Amino acid sequence: MTVASAILEQLGGRHFIAMTGATNLIAEETALRFALPHNPKNVTHVQVTLMPTDTYRMIFWNCGLGKKFHMDIVSQFEDVYAEDLQNLFTESTGFYTHL
Repeated sequence: MTVASAILEQLGGRHFIAMTGATNLIAEETALRFALPHNPKNVTHVQVTLMPTDTYRMIFWNCGLGKKFHMDIVSQFEDVYAEDLQNLFTESTGFYTHL
């Protein structure tokens, strides 16, 4: 199992994708990136990275095109344990990861 697959399963797997509408999932060597539809916190993209300490870094971005392309970090969290990924995602985006 790749790191990206493990991260997706820890977020909720297929239920996570169905509940959040996450698209454009990109697997990296130690990370998973994806895009989100419109949400209350204006987060458009998320990256979850496995760190050498066996914890995760979560970065939430707002990216868009206007007069000029922008990619602003909305929030960033370090030392996130696997069991905290879903709750932190919900707090940061307003999307629930499961019923």
